[in-house]
Amino acid sequence: MAELISREGNKVQFRVAVPAAEVNRAYEQVWAGLARDVRVPGFRPGKAPRKVLEGRVGKGYVENEVRDRLLQAHYPQAVRELKLSLVDAQIEPGSLASGQSFDFTVRGETYPEVTLGDWRGAQLTAAAPEITDEVLERTLSDLQERNATFQTVERPIEATDQVTIEELGEEGGSYPVYLDVAEPHVRDALIGKNVGDEVEITVPAHQHGDHEHPAHTVRVRVQGVQTKQLQELNDEFAKSLNFDSLDRLRTELRAELERRARQEGDAARREEFINHLVDGMQADIPQALLDRRREAMLEEIRDDLGRQGVKWGEYEGFMREQGKLDEFMADLAKNAESRVKRDLALEKLAEDLGVRVSDAEFNQTMNALAQANSLTPQQLQSQLGPEGLNSYYISLTREKALQQALTQLGGAGQTQATPAQTQQDGVAQADDGQETAEAAQDGVTTDGEATADGTTTEPSVSAQQAEAGAEASTSQPETQTGEQAGERNAE
Repeated sequence: MAELISREGNKVQFRVAVPAAEVNRAYEQVWAGLARDVRVPGFRPGKAPRKVLEGRVGKGYVENEVRDRLLQAHYPQAVRELKLSLVDAQIEPGSLASGQSFDFTVRGETYPEVTLGDWRGAQLTAAAPEITDEVLERTLSDLQERNATFQTVERPIEATDQVTIEELGEEGGSYPVYLDVAEPHVRDALIGKNVGDEVEITVPAHQHGDHEHPAHTVRVRVQGVQTKQLQELNDEFAKSLNFDSLDRLRTELRAELERRARQEGDAARREEFINHLVDGMQADIPQALLDRRREAMLEEIRDDLGRQGVKWGEYEGFMREQGKLDEFMADLAKNAESRVKRDLALEKLAEDLGVRVSDAEFNQTMNALAQANSLTPQQLQSQLGPEGLNSYYISLTREKALQQALTQLGGAGQTQATPAQTQQDGVAQADDGQETAEAAQDGVTTDGEATADGTTTEPSVSAQQAEAGAEASTSQPETQTGEQAGERNAE
């Protein structure tokens, strides 16, 4: 049971009382887990006395496990019961003992007061791209290109050839260059040359990632020339992609393109509506809230760099040397402010619509998210912790409100994925695993780089990852181009 103690402005304090029966149940669950998992010499599994088990795991271990279990269950439940949206919270647990009730006190800070404009009159203009016959044929042509074969020829290099070149120098190496997608300076230098020729490629000054490269020359030797052989668009081609016929390939390919177009249209309408909400919102946002979000995003970037083997101090030093650190931090602050405003607008939308996520809905999505991450629900709760669970609940509420509002405005957002859903492929894939409809996505890719907007790739479940409304993304495998002929040597 949760009891509100005080609420002044956006400061709030409440107390939660957990009945003794639930405390005893948590103790029994922890002891049962220890009996199952801890092996004690001389005792059969599950038969060791509790005193012996306690000696194996250390004094206080059981109490800590019980306390964490109770907080994970009752903190988010109390927040929902009191209808609070906490920005930050400090939990002060009371004493814990078997057979007695357990109390804990929470001091937190709620979101500021927010007023939305008249969003019900919003006129959304974003729509799904039209999948025309031209788009379908262009996608089929892309399939031809990606399933092309190459045959060795003995003649001068032509504009659509694949050329194997060897960089000359201490750090040289061999790799293919596809001239139809190569940089102009590479293509112009190689066309007309023959196997065995040594060629100087003048690379103009350019920026690659965070590196500034001056103009320079790379010397290469032509090792091989292969001409592209496209398969004819017929039933045999379709069968090579695991379709019964070319007509079947066209039908399913169009269906997949239309599905993705609907997703793109829904995503565009969502973004347009959220921007409308933010533009019409009035709120006095505390600087502390902005600072916390900025620090959280920066921590995500640090973690992402660490997984790539890059220390933040080194990355920060490099940006400072390049004169880009101030710009990076300014972008980070700007994106943090944007995210906070979006969260506040969606939270107020949920409040205005009276949207609530029931315990059954919450548990169902938690179970699905745990399964998607190959975890048990208890493991997921432990990873997220009380704060993460509360963040997850809030994100589910925001998403539910967003879907409801879009439906009122015209039935959009029905194809959006929930966080526990995985992206579904509607068309069978070719043997190389490339997606058949990628060409229609105009090169949309998902990057894992550390950027000031905090977009990173999280391999484990975190509070940030447990956000509702995760949108399906389309990734496209990179094609090595002739641009690398200068970049590899320059780096």
